[in-house]
Amino acid sequence: MLELFLLRHAKSSWDDPEVSDFDRPLNKRGKEDAPKMGEHLASVGVRPDLIVVSPAKRAKKTAKEVARALGYDEERIVWKESIYEASPQTLLYLICALPQEAKRVMLVGHNPGLTMLANLLGDVTIDNIPTAGVVGIAFDAKTWDAACKMRGHTIMFDYPKKLWRHDSHIDH
Repeated sequence: MLELFLLRHAKSSWDDPEVSDFDRPLNKRGKEDAPKMGEHLASVGVRPDLIVVSPAKRAKKTAKEVARALGYDEERIVWKESIYEASPQTLLYLICALPQEAKRVMLVGHNPGLTMLANLLGDVTIDNIPTAGVVGIAFDAKTWDAACKMRGHTIMFDYPKKLWRHDSHIDH
C-alpha cells in the first residue's frame, strides 16, 4: 500500500505588485493555516517518508511549517523546480519516478495542477483544492511506477474552512 498526500500551499499575499509570482510570500492567514494544517495532519497520523516541494516561496514556507508539525526534518525536504506551474502530466511523471523506499509521500505545490492530479488519481471528484488543503490517496500497489498508472482511493480531503475556519462558506 502506498499513500500520496497532495498539499496546496497556504494562502499567499498579493499586496506587492512588484513581487513575482514565484516569490510571493504567505499572507497572515497563510501563516496561521500552514502550521495548523501540519498539526491536523500529525493528529490523524500522517507521517510522510518523503516530502517533495515546489521551490516557490509560498510552497517552501508551507512545507517547512507542515514538516515541523509532523516531526519531519527540514533538511530532508526535496525541492523540485518542475512542480512550479506543473501540468498534471508533469506531476504524474514525478510520482512515477518516486523512490520505492518511500511508501508515504507528500507533494506540496500549486493549482490547477494539484486539483487535476487529485482527480486523475483519486476516486472522488474535487472541484478545487483550497489553499492549505490536502488530498490523501491510497494505492493498492507496491511501486510508484504502478501507482501512477492506476486510480487510487481518496482517503482524505481536508482544508481550513472545513476544519477550523467556519466564518464563510465551504469550498468543495
